[in-house]
Amino acid sequence: MTILSSGDKKVLVDEEGFLDESQMWDEEIAQILAENVGIERLDEEKMDIIKYLRRHYAKHGSFPILGKVCKGIGDKSKDCVNREFIDPMKAWKIAGLPKPPNIFFTSFDGEHYIPNPVY
Repeated sequence: MTILSSGDKKVLVDEEGFLDESQMWDEEIAQILAENVGIERLDEEKMDIIKYLRRHYAKHGSFPILGKVCKGIGDKSKDCVNREFIDPMKAWKIAGLPKPPNIFFTSFDGEHYIPNPVY
C-alpha cells in the first residue's frame, strides 16, 4: 500500500494505484489519483466520464462498454474515454473504483487501448 497526499488530504492506494477505500472518494481525491497516473488536471469532460463510471458501477457493479460512457455523457464519439485518458483503466482508477476482475486493456501504439479478452 502507498499513501498519496495533497495538502491535508491523504489516500491509501494499492500497488497498482487503486483506491483502498472506494467510499472515501470525492473530487479532491480524484485529483490526487489523477496526478498519480500522470494526469495534471481534471477538466469538466474528464470529470463527467469519471462520474459516469461511478454511477454505472454503483448500479451494475461492472465496467461499462466504453461507447456507452460517451453516449451517457452526451459525447457523440465512441472514443471519449480513450481520447481523454488514453488508457481507460486510468479513468477507472481516478474514479476510485476497485480493480475490475478480468479486464485488461492492450495498446499497440501507446495511444489507442482496446479491451483484451485473452486474459
